[in-house]
Amino acid sequence: MNETTKGIQAELTGRVSPPTGAPAMFNAVPASSAYVIMLSSVAAIGGFLFGFDSGVINGAVDALANTFGTRAAGTGFAVASVLVGCAVGAFVAGTIANLHGRRPTMLLNAVLFLASAFATGAAGSAGFFIAARIVGGFAIGAASVLAPMYIAEVAPAHLRGRLASLQQMAIVLGLFSAFLSNYIFATVAGGAGAVFWLGAPAWRWMFWMEAVPSAAFLLGVLFIPESPRFLIFRGKYEQARQIFARIGGDAEGLVRQVEQSLKAEHQPRLSDLIIPGTRLASVVWVGMGLAAFQQFVGINIIFYYGEILWKAAGATEQWALRINLLTGFVNILATIPAIMLIDRTGRKPLLLAGSVGMALTLGAMAVVFATAGVAVDGKPILAHWAALAGLIAANLYIVAFGVSWGPVMWVLLGEMFPNQLRGAALAVSGATNWSANFAVTVTFLPLLNALGLAGTYALYAIGAVLSLPFVWAAVQETKGKTLEQM
Repeated sequence: MNETTKGIQAELTGRVSPPTGAPAMFNAVPASSAYVIMLSSVAAIGGFLFGFDSGVINGAVDALANTFGTRAAGTGFAVASVLVGCAVGAFVAGTIANLHGRRPTMLLNAVLFLASAFATGAAGSAGFFIAARIVGGFAIGAASVLAPMYIAEVAPAHLRGRLASLQQMAIVLGLFSAFLSNYIFATVAGGAGAVFWLGAPAWRWMFWMEAVPSAAFLLGVLFIPESPRFLIFRGKYEQARQIFARIGGDAEGLVRQVEQSLKAEHQPRLSDLIIPGTRLASVVWVGMGLAAFQQFVGINIIFYYGEILWKAAGATEQWALRINLLTGFVNILATIPAIMLIDRTGRKPLLLAGSVGMALTLGAMAVVFATAGVAVDGKPILAHWAALAGLIAANLYIVAFGVSWGPVMWVLLGEMFPNQLRGAALAVSGATNWSANFAVTVTFLPLLNALGLAGTYALYAIGAVLSLPFVWAAVQETKGKTLEQM
């Protein structure tokens, strides 16, 4: 058990008291810190798959272009096609979860991850590959909505930020695992396009590896209960009491609180999302803004195109893959302080600090490449100090994102919306995040060709600068509040 998990468990054990006012059968159920961590961890496996499926393409871009004979724009769409599915999956997942429940929707999601892993690796044409990636993208988009939704609905208020941050930790672990498996396959086979086991090229095995965590997610979801807040929404109060009592706290009081909050809200209408000045319109627009800015800083360019990015900076394929491993590991390390700080310092201070850090580091990378020489093949010529400065700035940029916008945006989206509207509002915000991700990803290669690395990084630096006044003016602190209080 790592230090983060120990800290969560200790705080749960110290703060949670036996249910009061509940029937005797609930008083007999012990409050288990391990139980709520287990529920959150299973839901977060969806985040691991989110990260793995997002990062696995990184080491296969050139091999895909050679296999299917695509050019820059076609290769860019093959990479970004997953995001089309992500936007759709995020948009419909909340509605499906509201109709059928969080758990059945996560089960469907696990099946889609498993099917996509096999189909993508087996693709015989660019069209089939893109179709399989879109199916995988649907699962990623759904996972991006379902995991924070489920965790927010089962976690105690004083630890909700830390438990919800497990989603981001799972995402970065998934990214790192994809980078690591890509590196191993490419190294052992002699390149991503080289023949590996059973006569299949290494890049196919990169995608087939996703079947392992997909199967683990499927099995894990079979053993977790439905969200107690969804059960109350469906009138299943007895089941909700049992789950609340197992999690810890005043089960009877929590049931009443959730029931009252649902009664106080009308059925969601489309006008709630589009009429300026209404309470729900305001919070949904803020959620959409957070979702968009998280992508406009260009973070996923590092993860989707890391190999291409570092090759453009003059690195060999092997060194590009090693740098990917470094950035993935730095991302994991950066997420740990975010988990420890989010329930202490709050969400808003972390976002503000992250915006400043990303603006400075992206600006530094733009300066490094703007002052570089240019070789005959168009690649920048970096002096040793400049290459080192660029690598340090890139990793500091990962740190700035990892301790702030990476986990905090998903935590806020999981908790900032009213109970009855959470599914629909998360769907709109999640779809916004993936649409912005698609726009940034599909334009990267054309921007790289037109503006070079310096101009491209400068654009992302502008996105980081603009996120600062947005957070300052629009985002409200949610630390320590129950979902019903918000």
